[in-house]
Amino acid sequence: MNWRNISLFALVALLIIGTGMFQSWNLALAILNMGLVSAIMALGVNMQWGYAGLFNVGIMGFIALGGLGVVVTSMPPVSAAWSAAGRELVASLLLGLAVIILAVFSYKRMSPGKLRTLVLIGILVVGFFAYRAVFDPAVQKIEAINPAATGYLGGLGLPVLLAWPVGGALAAVAAWAIGKTALGLRSDYLAIATLGISEILVAMLKNEDWLARGVKNVNGLPRPVPYEISLQQRDSFVAWAQNWGADPVTASSIVVKLGYAGLFLVVLLILIAASEAALRSPWGRMMRAIRDNEVAAEAMGKDVTRRHLQVFVLGSAVVGLAGAMMTTLDGQLTPASYQPLRYTFLVWVMVIVGGSGNNWGAVLGGFVIWFFWVQVEPMGQALMGFITLGMEDGSALKAHLLDSAAHMRLLTMGLIMLLVLRFSPRGLIPEK
Repeated sequence: MNWRNISLFALVALLIIGTGMFQSWNLALAILNMGLVSAIMALGVNMQWGYAGLFNVGIMGFIALGGLGVVVTSMPPVSAAWSAAGRELVASLLLGLAVIILAVFSYKRMSPGKLRTLVLIGILVVGFFAYRAVFDPAVQKIEAINPAATGYLGGLGLPVLLAWPVGGALAAVAAWAIGKTALGLRSDYLAIATLGISEILVAMLKNEDWLARGVKNVNGLPRPVPYEISLQQRDSFVAWAQNWGADPVTASSIVVKLGYAGLFLVVLLILIAASEAALRSPWGRMMRAIRDNEVAAEAMGKDVTRRHLQVFVLGSAVVGLAGAMMTTLDGQLTPASYQPLRYTFLVWVMVIVGGSGNNWGAVLGGFVIWFFWVQVEPMGQALMGFITLGMEDGSALKAHLLDSAAHMRLLTMGLIMLLVLRFSPRGLIPEK
């Protein structure tokens, strides 16, 4: 039993409990829930970087696809939009897919030369215009259906818990398509490619209103736990809260957050159990051998490119699953909120600080970094308020120090990473 690791997790638990005792239990549980989601995101990135050394800077795109999975699975279908042009839109998408398949088939079947190039260009150009001729009118009809409230096709109306694996599956499919083209690149080029593709995915969500309303957002997503107002309207719940001396409004919020925490904890435990089993298996030893020396692993008969694609898809699926869980927790899909700083850089900091190559380290990093990401700004404001307590009102220095509190969050993230890299270069819980 590693008491050092246990003490690190106990310290994080004390920080969250202290937040509940000295600030509010609603805030503490909010930190816990997003800490659980962040830990799952860090687990997915750790699979790619810690297991195989793949430098994926497109995390944001896979998180966004996970959120899209919640919309297309759990939201009710918009009947008027489907009646207006649903069939035409599906037909255009199938036509686009057929063009891509035909182009790939022609490329593989024909001999290299000018004829193959001309045929390929002809298929893509003609196919593109044919696709747009069907797609554009259908989109215009769908987006014209009550654009203030809908203006999109909606979803399948299935239970929201089914949307979580669907979000992971969407991210996995995108990762397979990206990996087939980008995993042959050198690590720095792979980073550039994944970053660019993630921006394309987010731009698609922002601009394709027929898919998920674009920047108008999709609100009122179904929840796997009761609504607070529903609990407050139950006499039995109100009586139970009053017996504990609690306000029913506050108690309902806490109970809902505890429900989310229970669901997220179950998912995290399942994932970390599977990850630990995989890491200790022959597959895990093979992945680490490929990571440490690709040439030697290839000489031993291992298909390096195929294994890289495999772990890239698995890690992206876990990240997409976390994205679906986060969107469910928020209750809305807001494409404009997906920023690289929050959904790529911060997740990488979690993995680096926690300890790449170690699943428990990634989980710890997720909790630690998210806690400070939330708490540093109010702590910075309190600190600057204390420092400037004796200064005159209107002082330029006082105004500067108070304004600088807004930058404490980024400063602290960088400081934490520098301290960890200096005193524990392999992370708080390093790989064995």
